Formats: sequence, structure tokens, C-alpha cells
Amino acid sequence: MAPGISNEKKNEDEQSSKGNAIHLCNPHLEKMKEDILYHFALGTGTHDFPALFGDVKFVCVGGSPSRMKAFIAYIAEELGLGSQGGDYPNICAGTDRYAMYKVGPVLSVSHGMGIPSISIMLHELIKLLYHAKCSNITLIRIGTSGGIGLEPGSVVITRQSVDATFKPQFEQVVLGKTIIRSTNLDEELAKELMQCSKEINEFNTVIGNTMCTLDFYEGQGRLDGAICLYNEEEKLQYLKAAYDSGVRNIEMESSVFAAMCNLSGVRAAVVCVTLLNRLEGDQISSSHDVLVEYQQRPQKLVGYFIKKSLGKV
Repeated sequence: MAPGISNEKKNEDEQSSKGNAIHLCNPHLEKMKEDILYHFALGTGTHDFPALFGDVKFVCVGGSPSRMKAFIAYIAEELGLGSQGGDYPNICAGTDRYAMYKVGPVLSVSHGMGIPSISIMLHELIKLLYHAKCSNITLIRIGTSGGIGLEPGSVVITRQSVDATFKPQFEQVVLGKTIIRSTNLDEELAKELMQCSKEINEFNTVIGNTMCTLDFYEGQGRLDGAICLYNEEEKLQYLKAAYDSGVRNIEMESSVFAAMCNLSGVRAAVVCVTLLNRLEGDQISSSHDVLVEYQQRPQKLVGYFIKKSLGKV
């Protein structure tokens, strides 16, 4: 292994037995009198986390605050916990960084775009669940993506998140050293979600690898960014190589999501709808109404999974 590169897989395997409780890989937190979750505008000294969040069993995260508010209204109705015209207050109203909503055992949180944004959110979300003494948590990212070799509107349940070289790993630089973390996701959870999709039988769903990139344009081989120093043939060669390696969609958050959930012992999945087939183009040209319906598909699938898990199907 190259100098300055460390592989945490051994420790991760020991820590990620998917036990009942949240595992924090940080001994320093025990010495703190108060833990301020700055980007949530919450803190252990000002909020009673067990009272607020102790009953949470399902956490769904997605990029857009409005989408996550729509999801909590949807799941409230599905679980029979909503009221007609009922509003759901933003628990993180004290900040404009993220939005958080809760109904019954379901927490819905926005994470913004890209690895840095979701990483910050996950650090504070995992600590929130730990301080709330939550157990048996299922954490699912629902979102949008670009498909490879799939019809637009298809839903991809991630088997592994891979980097831009198709390796199932996430590289994190810590104190000047490159740490390599595994990006495997819970195989049984993926199978459960796939079975739910078969029972719904409303849209095409596959299990495949998801490529997580550092940006939307060059990192995903697009030809329509402000900078592009490759040609269409090179782009297609790259995307076809990705497909041949098992990649079925591309987004920008799954690698750090999988890595952090592994280290924290949280059962996790990524469920994303594809808005276009990248082998056929780069720009998203479907109508607004079509895109809205596509974006509801991961919500429908995960909503059905939650209902089934609670014995309400």
C-alpha cells in the first residue's frame, strides 16, 4: 500500500455488525459536557434528544428541503398519522443549512448536493440519533441520478457505491493521510426494497452499482459544462466501461453515505430514480410534470417499505 494511505476495513468490519445501537467512532465526545449540532441548530444542552427523537426507526435523507418536506407529508398520510391540511414544522428552522421533519417513527432530512454537504449533515445526524438513544435504525437516501443503459424513470437500488474509477471505496484525507473506507451497503435491505418494488409493480427497478462523483459535469463525463476537454467518443467509452463494471447510475453522495453508515453500524440503502439515460445525452429535457412523477418513485418505494416494516400493508 502506498505511503500515506490507510485502509480502515478491518476496524470497520469489527464496528459495523449492524447492532441495535448507533456506534460513534469518536472517544472525544464522551468528554464533552454539551454537543452542539451547529448546522442543525440543535444541541444536547438546549434540546431533549430522547424525547424529541427517541422513537425514530426510519431516517430518509435527500438533497432538496422541499422534497423532504413533501416526503414527510406523503409518509404521514400513508401511515395514517397526518391531518388534513396539516403542516409539518422544520425542526432545524434556526438554520438555513438543512431542513428536518418528523412524523411518528420517521425522520426526513435534507442534505444538499455533493459529498461535503451530505458528510456534514451525516456527522450531526448520526450524533443526534446516538444522543437520542435510538436503536434499530434504517437509513435510506432517496434521490435523483443519471442512468446508464436504463430508461428514464427507472429506479436503482444501490448494491455498492463506486468511485470514478469504478472501485467500491471512499477516500477521505485525514490529517494529511488518505484513508480508504468501504462503500458496501446492506445486501438484505437492498433485497427487501427490491421485493417491495415487485409488489408495487408500477415502475422498473434494478439493483446495481452507483458511481459517486465529485461534480456534475466533468466528473460525470458531460459535454455541456463550461469546461470540457474530451470528445463524445471518449465520453461514451467511459460510460460504457462504467456500465460493463456494473454501474447503473451516477450521483454525488452515495460513497460517503455508505462509508459513514458502515462505520456507525447503521443499516442503510440508496434508492435513486434516473432522470435520463446518459448514453443518449447529457441534458435533462423531460417536462416538469414528468420529472415530478419520476421524483416521487423513490418516495413511493421507500414509503411502501416503511409501511410493510410496520405491518401496515
